[in-house]
Amino acid sequence: MAALSTEIWESARLTIELASLTTVILLLISTPLAWWLARSKTIWSGVAATIIAVPLVLPQPVLGFYLLALLGSNGPGGVFASAWGERTLAFTFAGLVVGSVLCTLPVVVQSIRKAFVSMGDRPLEVAATLRASPLYAFFTVAVPLARPGFLTAAVLGFAQTICAFGVVVIIGGNIPGRTKLLSAFVFEYVQASRWREASWIAAGMVIFAFAVVLALTLIEKYHGRRNT
Repeated sequence: MAALSTEIWESARLTIELASLTTVILLLISTPLAWWLARSKTIWSGVAATIIAVPLVLPQPVLGFYLLALLGSNGPGGVFASAWGERTLAFTFAGLVVGSVLCTLPVVVQSIRKAFVSMGDRPLEVAATLRASPLYAFFTVAVPLARPGFLTAAVLGFAQTICAFGVVVIIGGNIPGRTKLLSAFVFEYVQASRWREASWIAAGMVIFAFAVVLALTLIEKYHGRRNT
């Protein structure tokens, strides 16, 4: 039981590390993407928005299958991994990061994009009359006004990574201490009819889900009162 507990805590640490790194990367990538999608009127923005949203409607095992092909030794991931002497990005922590980013990108982009759209054009027009450059107006006007969207995106991105299963199992391979995440234990324990252990981990994830929904509700109410 002690060894089992150690393995679970190691997976919990790995899961939190993956979720934290994925969230930071997603915010950096999604901010310019969401800004362009919110401001652009061209057909290309619609095409890009469609491509970004595809992982939302794809079954995770399907997305994981294609990612495994891309990250494997015969795909671009193998070429990239050869730069530091490895053969593949599949079944590595780096591969998990890539898969988590692509899987969660639509949720984060849409949250930030919605915040940019809701602020309207007026604040930027006022900034332009004060001779603020577009870049300066973006960081001093648009980003502060879109703060609720960034908070929502960060919470959802972190939570989505914690709860992901299909993609990370396929591209990670459930290697203990390297790619085995917390969500895999529920499936593993159920298969082994170890209901007590499965119920403890499942209960913990239910509590986490409740905390996420509560955090989103409080963010919405707080900024709603400020806007009022």
